[in-house]
Amino acid sequence: MATILLVEDDANARRLMAIALARAGHEVETVASVAEAERAIATRRPDLVLTDLRMEGRDAGLEVLHLAKRRHPEVPVALITAYATAETAVAAMKEGAFDYLTKPVAAADLVALVERALARTGARPEEPEVAASGVLVGESEAMVRVRERLLAAARTDYTVLITGESGTGKEMAARFIHQHSARRTGPFVPVNCGAIPEELFEAELFGHRKGAFTGAEADRPGLFEEASGGTLFLDEVGELPAKMQVKLLRALQEGSIRRVGDTRERKVDVRVIAATNRDLAGEVEAGRFREDLFFRLNVLPIHMPPLRARLEDLPLLARSLLARWGEDPARLTDEALEALARYPFPGNVRELENALQRMLALAPPGAPLTATDVREALGMAQATEAGDLDSALGRLDAWLADQERRAILYALKKTGGNLTRAAKLLGISFRSLRYRVDKLGIDAERLA
Repeated sequence: MATILLVEDDANARRLMAIALARAGHEVETVASVAEAERAIATRRPDLVLTDLRMEGRDAGLEVLHLAKRRHPEVPVALITAYATAETAVAAMKEGAFDYLTKPVAAADLVALVERALARTGARPEEPEVAASGVLVGESEAMVRVRERLLAAARTDYTVLITGESGTGKEMAARFIHQHSARRTGPFVPVNCGAIPEELFEAELFGHRKGAFTGAEADRPGLFEEASGGTLFLDEVGELPAKMQVKLLRALQEGSIRRVGDTRERKVDVRVIAATNRDLAGEVEAGRFREDLFFRLNVLPIHMPPLRARLEDLPLLARSLLARWGEDPARLTDEALEALARYPFPGNVRELENALQRMLALAPPGAPLTATDVREALGMAQATEAGDLDSALGRLDAWLADQERRAILYALKKTGGNLTRAAKLLGISFRSLRYRVDKLGIDAERLA
């Protein structure tokens, strides 16, 4: 179990982040001010400090960073802020911060950051129960087959390629393999290949030497080294730039990497699991993905079925999610389940989770969840009425551009202007969203 000190003056944000960290197997101590953080740091050494940047009307998070580094210089500190810019990030890194997240913070992003930080210190959370992953719940033939393949993959050390639509639980499947493998005591290091700027890819994956480029003020190991003895999860691997495809292939073939600016090869003991929502075989045929890398990754292929292909699992899945959140599964009525079953869920299990959480937030505490609650929760996601399609006649290109703009604006508003989270919500890569935002002239910063 890792001990995390969480410093956040917003009570609701503090509670939600603490719940997410506790569910990931960590012990969380929460405080609401710099003074409380100073007392906590003086009396106990945490494995990680997470602090809001903007508190008490100033950048108080930097004060917490300095306090932690003076008392426990080896403990990583990460910042959480609604005001993050590139300048903020660079300044925080120079002051000794490990990394930062922008608000609103997604639970998955928070847990991933914590795991990267703890991989450097050797601290490990307790292994969570596999059933708590939620997405793997189900007794349909498709899910029984998936679990069998996941367990078979866990008994080997081969590379795995997990495919499936966005929201089907590819990362949870990767964690299942890791937790059941011989590497379970090692780190699980997730990386979203679609969220890393192309010019930073090599340094992120393989690390860099001091002075290798502007801003490289110290030697830094990459994600391959952080995952040593464990599992490196490459999500959205289909987004890898051509240059990095070559370098990843070599790392997989040789079992070694070379940091940017270094001449020495470093052996790495890493099991790689990759995932994509793309048709990689089709990408190979189109010349956008290397065939040799595809074969190297596709040793053990596992496909995650969409929720619409296993609707018989929906009652068990939905009620297990309620139980996982501490709610009474019986609150979900049969009529609500019937209404859920009529919805196509293009966002799959992730969309089901969001709908259930919206229902819980809007319904009176403890009240039964009905079909009306389902319709209200899914109202924003209902398909366009056929009558609205009349406006597309004679102007299809303009109509499609308008729909694209509406979808992007909706995703950006839901995520507070966070491009990385909006891209994930839309099921596209970070670079693809950035291109579309520029093409359509959308000001994402205005929505932050």
